[in-house]
Amino acid sequence: MGEVLDAAAVRRWCRLASEALGRTRAEIDALNVFPVPDGDTGTNLHLTMLAAAEAVEELPDGADSARVWRALSQGALLGARGNSGVILSQVLRGLAEIVGPVAASAPGEVSGDVLWEALGYASVLARTAVEHPVEGTILSVLEAASAAAEPGPASGGGPTLRQVARSAADAAHRALRRTPGQLDVLARNGVVDAGAAGLCVVLDTLAAVITDEFPERYEVPVPDHPPSVRDEARERGPGYEVMYLLEAPDEAISRLRRTLDGLGDSLVVVGGDGLWNVHVHVDDAGAAIEAGLAAGRAYRIRVTYLHAAEGPQAPCTGRGVVAVTAADGLAALFESAGARVVRREPGRVPPIAVLVEAVLAAGDEVAVLPNEPEVLALAEAAAERARDSGVRIAVLPTRASVQGLAALAVHDPLRRFDEDVIAMTRAAGATRFGHLQIAEGEGFTSVGICRAGDVLGLVEGDVAVIGTDLAGVAREVLDRMLWGGGELVTLIPGATAPAGLAGLLEEHLRETRPDVELVTYEGGQQRYPLLIGIE
Repeated sequence: MGEVLDAAAVRRWCRLASEALGRTRAEIDALNVFPVPDGDTGTNLHLTMLAAAEAVEELPDGADSARVWRALSQGALLGARGNSGVILSQVLRGLAEIVGPVAASAPGEVSGDVLWEALGYASVLARTAVEHPVEGTILSVLEAASAAAEPGPASGGGPTLRQVARSAADAAHRALRRTPGQLDVLARNGVVDAGAAGLCVVLDTLAAVITDEFPERYEVPVPDHPPSVRDEARERGPGYEVMYLLEAPDEAISRLRRTLDGLGDSLVVVGGDGLWNVHVHVDDAGAAIEAGLAAGRAYRIRVTYLHAAEGPQAPCTGRGVVAVTAADGLAALFESAGARVVRREPGRVPPIAVLVEAVLAAGDEVAVLPNEPEVLALAEAAAERARDSGVRIAVLPTRASVQGLAALAVHDPLRRFDEDVIAMTRAAGATRFGHLQIAEGEGFTSVGICRAGDVLGLVEGDVAVIGTDLAGVAREVLDRMLWGGGELVTLIPGATAPAGLAGLLEEHLRETRPDVELVTYEGGQQRYPLLIGIE
């Protein structure tokens, strides 16, 4: 082993790097004062590298180098966490795009020159992904490592793989020690940059695998003293970290970058070929998510409140439920069942400040019903902020209004809070949901191509039926949803539903499933002509 970077070596590197970051995670977290002193850089780097390693481990043993490098890059992109993790994913992508093709054709041809080129390319990719690069960070250390990775020619040819890997790792450590002189917040707190320290561990493990020389431990510089970032530094920064994966055409990303750059800072967008990982710090998390929704399909949305020590104070006591909805009829349904309603515009998410205010006004024990996948991350962030005031909060993973209504139907404020949350969660989870939607343009779905004006029938968020007749699609969706059984069907026609739609579906159910109970409510929602719930 050693002096080679084939598929087996890449597998070993992924395992070793994720294990080494796991062992040094706490030490790296302790260095974290930039861009936000939230003490999670080591954790984010570990989780990002672990996602890459797990993607590689899922491949069969005989997978060739091309597949291994692709899995490494894709796994890191999908699993990237935090500002530093997103940048690390871009570093791994750069290595994969240069080394991967060479290793696939001839593993023995991955020379020192190839690795040197890959490190330089990774440095360029990482720097261009950051909207406003800052010196004294992981970017500076990576650049120094790639620049120093080209030693003088070795005897008989160019630099060896061993020389380049070792030179890059050593140069990274030297550059790491210089970071306090490049970034004032590091010098004030007596630390080196946390992200750069994590990169040094990654490069050390790469050199170890190539040279077959494994140190007993991977060094992370100890702070001169415990960091004590000033309170005013926290107050100056945006309040929320927003991250999401985004399926969007490449040409939409420039506009997204401009929009997000105007909303906050620490903007990093990585990816390509229609799949992107977006990271930004903002005060208006909803606007950052909506920018992604405008560019394409945003999912795996995560919102983290960055100033946990500055939470507001709860003004009241008692047990309450907060439900989010965009429709008048649904709002009335939730309110009649005792929930405090937060209204949102159709196709948009509510401001976090409004959600926090509603939670604090609802009581000391509060269950939150997001009722849309896009709202779930915001609800979690609002809950995190409100918890600082002593409120007990549970965010139920309701992805549709029918699930929220099912949860609210079993809500009992006389039960212990934990028991009530469990009962509501079970009721929501036992409710399958579907809806009808009108296609706004041509697109690809899991069941074929749809065109503008087509009626789409969705089950659990996925297109299951495409048709031209709304009632016909509704009947087929109902039948599909009832194949798995069900005792209670809930229909919620929207504002654009044709008159008599509920009656037609009731007649259909009497003929095909007379055993089920049917309830119908007028929802008034604009976006979906019909919502369906099966319990």
